[in-house]
Amino acid sequence: MTKDTQNTGRRGLLKGVAVAAGALTAPMIAKAQAGPITMRWQSTWPAKDIFHEYALDYAKKVNDMTGGDLKIEVLPAGSVVPAFGLLEAVSKGTLDGGHGVLGYHYGKQNALALWNSGPAFGMDANMILAWHKFGGGAELLAKLYASIGGNVQSFLYGPMATQPLGWFKKPITKPEDFKGLKFRTNGLAIDLFTAMGAAVNALPGGEIVPALDRGLLDGAEFNNASSDRLLGFPDVSKICMLQSYHQSAETFEIMFNKTKYDALPAKMKAVIAGATEAASADMSWKAIDRYSKDYIELQTKDKVKFYKTPDSVLQAQLKLWDAIIEKKSAENPLFKEVVASQKAFAERAVKWDQDTNVGRRMAVNHFFGTKKV
Repeated sequence: MTKDTQNTGRRGLLKGVAVAAGALTAPMIAKAQAGPITMRWQSTWPAKDIFHEYALDYAKKVNDMTGGDLKIEVLPAGSVVPAFGLLEAVSKGTLDGGHGVLGYHYGKQNALALWNSGPAFGMDANMILAWHKFGGGAELLAKLYASIGGNVQSFLYGPMATQPLGWFKKPITKPEDFKGLKFRTNGLAIDLFTAMGAAVNALPGGEIVPALDRGLLDGAEFNNASSDRLLGFPDVSKICMLQSYHQSAETFEIMFNKTKYDALPAKMKAVIAGATEAASADMSWKAIDRYSKDYIELQTKDKVKFYKTPDSVLQAQLKLWDAIIEKKSAENPLFKEVVASQKAFAERAVKWDQDTNVGRRMAVNHFFGTKKV
């Protein structure tokens, strides 16, 4: 992402927010209101993706917990704006809110992607959420949005499992296999795979499989067994590589138009905060159940072959992260600030985790045998 492109995205967002300010100056809930408050949202996911289901789950939880006083309707990606246009639409007030990931805003401020496609420094997604809530991440995110004039109130939730390296025509055996490969990813992973030699195309979820089918891509990653299966990846590829450091610790983002959010009663804001944490747990538990089922279905019904990403590729990714962090930090002081905060939290949290929690591989091998990818 060039500096000029980033500045163009920032100016466009600021212009949109300025226009929105005039339209949204009067608090919409300052006086007693007959009937429920309604909000129209959009997700960044196709209707058939489990991620859109998570967005609907969240809306239902809020609607139920407010007793119907707040009614959120969530539309799928493309209903109002393209998936990558969600931030601007919510900031302007074209939409009241949305469900997505911070990496989709990479073009506006690249440091936003550190919450979803950065190095993570050994943290898993739940640790990223811990850092966000207790280690200064939430304050830094607000600072980043302020830097681009983002008129949004953001909540992070929903820890994701490590994402596969991706789907390919043949197994990846070494780092050099990425040279010249037409590959889909998003966020800071664009820089990572570009450094590995790939020709990267950042497509939203619903456009990936058609691009693979038409030969516009040689390989692609999206997220998990359920999403990938629902989106049709096994129809265009039978090879999936598991484990990667390109998106090892991603979370979802719930986004409100800040003007509309600020006008909500304090009690309703408290319900939203509680509903977000409840939805985070619910989503992570549902993911374990659904992903593990679809992982089996992909192998037995769809005849997909899974391979573990070679250690040489993983090591190459980690080395490249060093260079990417150094370059981006030199270019963007806010990027440097977020990296320093994450790294300080990770240094103690990951050491505690590794020293305290017993490894699971030994138990899996004992109870279920040694078969693995």
